[in-house]
Amino acid sequence: MAHATLTKFGYPETAIAETDHWALLVRPAQVTLGSLVLCAKSEALAYGDLPPEAFAEQREMIALAERLLKELVAYERINYLMLMMVDPHVHFHVVPRYEGTRAYGGSDFPDSGWPGVPNLKDAQPPPASLVTDLRDRAAKV
Repeated sequence: MAHATLTKFGYPETAIAETDHWALLVRPAQVTLGSLVLCAKSEALAYGDLPPEAFAEQREMIALAERLLKELVAYERINYLMLMMVDPHVHFHVVPRYEGTRAYGGSDFPDSGWPGVPNLKDAQPPPASLVTDLRDRAAKV
């Protein structure tokens, strides 16, 4: 059964890839186009409490996320934010960063925090096709 943090980020509907220990999700509030959440599937509330196997799988999931986002948005930098204040289970917000704006699905997605920290309050819902698009891209990798 999925824990509360996975559920908050729309699991399983927003999942684009999974391993035994991780789910890669499209973030319901897009800070920049392609914002994701890499969420541990365990009940761990501290990063150091994850089993050793989770760290090996994390590397695979990060590599997948970077390939998908490079293809989708041609990011210039990528930020991994571990912000477990409200949602306590181990997870990272994956925010592709770029100067200017990217367009997708009829919407514009500016990086309003560039070149500083990401502006987490300036977010919008993902286009309806984004989850399917990224899931299909992940299946081809």
